[in-house]
Amino acid sequence: MKYSITIGWLYPELMSTYGDRGNILVLQKRCEWRGITCTIVPIDFQSKEEDIAKMDMIFGGGAQDRQQGILIDDLRKRKGPVLKKLLERNIPGLFVCGSPQLLGSFYMTGDGKKLEGLGLFDMESRHFGNGKPRCIGNMLIRIPNTFEIPGLRFLDTVVGFENHGGRTYLGTGLTPFGTVLVGNGNNGEDTTEGARYKNWIATYSHGPLLAKNPHIADWLISKTLEVKYKKKIKLQELDDVLMWQAHDAMLKKLYVTKE
Repeated sequence: MKYSITIGWLYPELMSTYGDRGNILVLQKRCEWRGITCTIVPIDFQSKEEDIAKMDMIFGGGAQDRQQGILIDDLRKRKGPVLKKLLERNIPGLFVCGSPQLLGSFYMTGDGKKLEGLGLFDMESRHFGNGKPRCIGNMLIRIPNTFEIPGLRFLDTVVGFENHGGRTYLGTGLTPFGTVLVGNGNNGEDTTEGARYKNWIATYSHGPLLAKNPHIADWLISKTLEVKYKKKIKLQELDDVLMWQAHDAMLKKLYVTKE
């Protein structure tokens, strides 16, 4: 059987900082190498709700405060309801850098402007301006084995790069993507990094995230196929020597001994 997935990319012209487009490229190639047709559909101001509802996966990249301010009204009023339906249907999603800040109840920009978020995640984000330094640098987090895919290599670590002025605080009902081992994560205070609800992942890790973490890319692809075709589909193992070398090089650089 020939499998296919369609990925909706939120506002690619406004939300694609720090190489976040690389995540789309990784997903495309890993599908292509397995004979899975992967179609990328930009979701912008002209996109219709009925078209967004057909997406099999959603991706949101990073953006600065100005870009988030430009798109937030359209996102909340025209995209919010259908995105909520996709989330509740377990459609997978990946949101990196700035886009996770828009999933919560609100984001307070560096100049004190409050942007009302989608309210899909129990969290809030604040940029303290010059009151606190930016969170910048390599990051290492530990993730639970719920991201493991039988038959494929799995490490309980994710490496990435963070560069954010905003700080995110999770509510009691939201699970973090992982636990910070090196870096700041959500806020540099409570060791949480990112957030996960159903099949959506939010994280400050970019650079891009999936290029050095093939296990996360495959988890997203696997879940997307499972939800679309209503059955578990075994993914072909790929030759990921170079990707794992990139991952392991960061582990070594951060002086973390693998268990």
